[in-house]
Amino acid sequence: MGYRNVTGPDGKKIIAIDPTIAPLIAKLFEWYARGDISLKEAARKAHAAGLVYPRSGAKVPVSTIHTILRNRLYTGWFEWNGVLIQGRHEALIRVELWERVQGVLDGRFANKAKRGRHDFAFSGLIACGKCGCAVVGEIKKQRYVYYHCTGYADKCRGNPASCRRKHMREEALEAQFTELLGRLKFDDEVLEWVREALHASHADERREHEEAIGRHQAEYKRLDQRIHAMYVDKLDGLVDAAFFERMSNQWRDEQNHCLGEIERLQAADRSYLDEGIQLLELARNAQRLFVKQEPREKRQLLNFLLSNCTWEDGKVVATFRQPFDLLTETAQSAARAAGDETGKSAKTEIWLGD
Repeated sequence: MGYRNVTGPDGKKIIAIDPTIAPLIAKLFEWYARGDISLKEAARKAHAAGLVYPRSGAKVPVSTIHTILRNRLYTGWFEWNGVLIQGRHEALIRVELWERVQGVLDGRFANKAKRGRHDFAFSGLIACGKCGCAVVGEIKKQRYVYYHCTGYADKCRGNPASCRRKHMREEALEAQFTELLGRLKFDDEVLEWVREALHASHADERREHEEAIGRHQAEYKRLDQRIHAMYVDKLDGLVDAAFFERMSNQWRDEQNHCLGEIERLQAADRSYLDEGIQLLELARNAQRLFVKQEPREKRQLLNFLLSNCTWEDGKVVATFRQPFDLLTETAQSAARAAGDETGKSAKTEIWLGD
């Protein structure tokens, strides 16, 4: 799924990306790589997004979702008689993403009997800084949680066996993530300043939404005029009924798309300020929330705030997602400029630059 056999320019059969299914397959890998949903939940998300068999329209079962997530072909590579070969087809996902998904699957199923129902907070969240494989949790001596690299990379930049031998206690990882989230702390002055910036940017956002809505409304009206004009041609015998039916159905589908976009833009405009302020509150309290949460919630919070988490030589390195990266810069700028009149201008430069 995600590819189709087509005839190339030379008359030979080639594998090409299916423009309808391929984006959903890529999304499926991204959802599952986070490590916070089960296969059943991944299947439900995929079904809701429209992942069905092209011919029958039937929903793709969970077993097939599992097979898809295990299939290396989506990386542009495949295995033949034990040899890894680079295909001529276009990859849907990066090798690193596929490796991370394998780590999540292995962490859940390979040692399922051994680890019981334990929920590892950071499995599937971190990649090994040396080889790019997933870092997964494992219980030692029936009580201690350690994390280690799976070491499954086919073209490892380091030594997979060496990566697997290195372990780190969950408490040490948690302490590093706690320290990392501390960079999001900021005082009431910074909070109020960013709120003002959010209100100012809302005016620009609303103007862009109104312009986009106007374009979709104009397109809807143009299509309506087309349908009406063709209907008149049909009555006059200039076009046959079958052609009118086919074209009018196509244009009505385009109209429905316009209505959907208008509804989406209107909803986004209503939620822009509310969600923005909620993000500010979340960022400000992220460290405190993280310390109190259960493993599943810890993982969800980190997935929401951070990206590109890697672990090498006992140290975690991560990048804050937008807009949290700007909030950390603002907080650090405020800390450096405490008591300095240039403090507010420093914050302004950070946000106006983006």
